[in-house]
Amino acid sequence: MKAVILAAGEGKRLRPITSTRPKPLIPIAGKPLLEHTLLGLKAAGIDEVLLIVGYKEQLIKDYFGNGIDKFNIKIEYITQEKYLGTAHAASYAKDFVKDDTILMMYGDILVDPIVFKEVVEKFHDSKTEGLISLIEVNNPQEFGIITLNSNGYVEKITEKPSPELNLGNLANAGIFIFDSLIFKAIEMTEKSIRDEYEFTDSMELLINQLNGKIIGYTINEYFWSDIGLPWQLLDANNFILKSLEGKILGNVEANVHIFGNVYVGKDTIVRSGSYIQGPCYIGDNNIIGPNAFIRPNTSIENNCHIGISEVKSSIIYSDSNVPHFNYIGDSIICENVNLGAGTIVANLRLDDGNIKVKIKGKLVDSQRRKLGTIIGPNVKTGINVSIMTGKIINENSRIGAHTMVLEDVPPNTLYYQDPNKGIIKKIYY
Repeated sequence: MKAVILAAGEGKRLRPITSTRPKPLIPIAGKPLLEHTLLGLKAAGIDEVLLIVGYKEQLIKDYFGNGIDKFNIKIEYITQEKYLGTAHAASYAKDFVKDDTILMMYGDILVDPIVFKEVVEKFHDSKTEGLISLIEVNNPQEFGIITLNSNGYVEKITEKPSPELNLGNLANAGIFIFDSLIFKAIEMTEKSIRDEYEFTDSMELLINQLNGKIIGYTINEYFWSDIGLPWQLLDANNFILKSLEGKILGNVEANVHIFGNVYVGKDTIVRSGSYIQGPCYIGDNNIIGPNAFIRPNTSIENNCHIGISEVKSSIIYSDSNVPHFNYIGDSIICENVNLGAGTIVANLRLDDGNIKVKIKGKLVDSQRRKLGTIIGPNVKTGINVSIMTGKIINENSRIGAHTMVLEDVPPNTLYYQDPNKGIIKKIYY
């Protein structure tokens, strides 16, 4: 069996995190999202993978290479020149797969790696032409909903059905296995009303016109996330950290307190007076402290400085500084960010309500009581900046001293509080 991963998209809903990197390269506890997937596939016995790439594809190729050297997995690449839908993307895999079976999945999914073993076994046992993984969801109107017959085979696929249809809550979880008949169905697929070639249409053609069977397999008991929204990275980070192996490779000075599973990478210095609670990942060549407080479910990548500050349930990417009297909670801080002394992030509403975040111009309920900020690459804040819950500061922006950030800040923007004129926003460069 071979695997095909669709990894060409831009990840627009994850901006500004994806402004400098493709979604598959977003780090989670020291490894890119796609690396976690590849290691899971390898453990399931799959060692030939085709990556369908597009957005910032060279970064993916540079990191993974041919796959053999780093992971003992053979990796090939095909560029999706036009984004014409999931079936169009899958069609690129025909020559790679030939007459073999194919495990196909979306590249933005993070799943418990045991799922790969189980779906492979289920497919072989079912003796069908296909398998689709399913997950129970609370909001079926936002997913492709799968209706199964009494034998567990796919009967109908409905994209984002209205609740009144009462079609159940089994959603397409984005991991499939098919024999080569799927490519005949893809060739028969016509454009949808969205002017795209939909893979769900291909599956229905396989069932209704090619007399194929697709077995549904529910993976409810395992972690699954289709990481399309920024705060879902925090959930993914928490999941990965649960299985973290504690290891101290750096230099820990006297009077440092470390509890639980904590990984400290090479050439990292943890200075005196610091207090670290696991699970926690700290990468290479960082300076932690003195007197830093790192709380559980925090990941800090490489070349960062966390000084006399508190960080809780957050992700901090490489080359960023949280040096002086800062509080970062339930937040994502991208690479090359510098926070001025006294910069504080609010992560809880006074009314304890769910925090909403503006995504592509629309307010989206995060379903989280605690959520701080998403700060894009190359952002700097002045001293004593306050950032309110759920606010996004986009890439390359500057926040002036003593400013309260009450709204999202656009890219390349100088955003500051003028004592006489209120908030001023100017294009920075």
